[in-house]
Amino acid sequence: MKIQRITYLSLGTNQGNKLENIQLAINTIAEEVGVVLKIASVYKTSSWGFDGNDFYNTCIKVSTYLPPEILIQKLLDIEKELGRIRTSTTEYSDRIIDIDVLLFDDEIIFSKNLIVPHPRMLARKFVLVPLVDIAAKVLHPIEKKNIANCLLQCEDRLEITKIEEILHRPTPISEQYNYIAIEGNIGAGKTTLAKMMSDEFNAKVVLERFADNPFLPKFYNDEERYAFPLEMSFLADRYQQLSDDLAQFDLFKNFIISDYYIFKSLIFAQITLQKEEYTLYRKMFDLMYKEIVKPDLYVYLYQNTDRLLQNIQKRGREYEQNIEASYLQKIHDGYVNFIKTQQNLNILVIDVSELDFVNNKEDYKLIIKKIKEHRP
Repeated sequence: MKIQRITYLSLGTNQGNKLENIQLAINTIAEEVGVVLKIASVYKTSSWGFDGNDFYNTCIKVSTYLPPEILIQKLLDIEKELGRIRTSTTEYSDRIIDIDVLLFDDEIIFSKNLIVPHPRMLARKFVLVPLVDIAAKVLHPIEKKNIANCLLQCEDRLEITKIEEILHRPTPISEQYNYIAIEGNIGAGKTTLAKMMSDEFNAKVVLERFADNPFLPKFYNDEERYAFPLEMSFLADRYQQLSDDLAQFDLFKNFIISDYYIFKSLIFAQITLQKEEYTLYRKMFDLMYKEIVKPDLYVYLYQNTDRLLQNIQKRGREYEQNIEASYLQKIHDGYVNFIKTQQNLNILVIDVSELDFVNNKEDYKLIIKKIKEHRP
């Protein structure tokens, strides 16, 4: 199980659009490091230790799964990404962004690349003043005094002015949604994406138990004979699994993510069942559907048919190798009709036909960005 840790970071800039620099740094930290829990006010000070433009400074509280060594490297990468050029000199200079680790839980760290608590934080008013905004009662692990008292004892006389502009706190997925369902055609990558998101965001993952269904291999060999028992067994299993897992929320997880939604049962049944069988099946489905918790967000991954066939062949499940393009098109048409008729379901369609979110980090980040920015 991943362990969430609390770190406090100091951010400063004295070049370009300073408020925009800090906001961009916060947004990137939210994407690359962890959840931004609190943001202090922004304070203006004269440059410290050299003649230069005035600085804007703030502090943020972040919850992260990253260990300290990886955290500091991520922050250095973010500085570089935002345009900072570090030199070998130890002299102070202008900078487009500066990100320092002030505290990491209550740990004391002395390593080659990181010292925590920050060795100069108690001597810098431009650090302590914004830090008091969000961590006044937090103890300094060496001084054994809270940050508010540390500020009172700070001898720095640098003038510091609070500015009126307010920074925006990026809203994490865990605060937007309690339950996300990811759907898509056979081979669209829904299970893979659900697992990746579960790992990154510490979500409870609910995966369809298709591998345990004894009717599935038989269905692909004799569709007409095994369609009804297959669809009924899937419906019963999906209903039981979603009912049980959604009712038992894990306190150590941030939200729930599943790689299916029970309505897929009806979509597949429309394709595989005879008219009389479907009529009976629909009665059973309607009874169960009323009782199932609806997802806060329903994500449909669209893949074109050629890519689906490639993915199916690549993953190598023997019973899937004879699936035809026409069958996949029928399934997609069923999803399209479902999406068109749902008035009360928050739906996001993402075309992943040209994306490789498994091997390309930027493609994965694009999908996460779409989910975060989606509004019903």
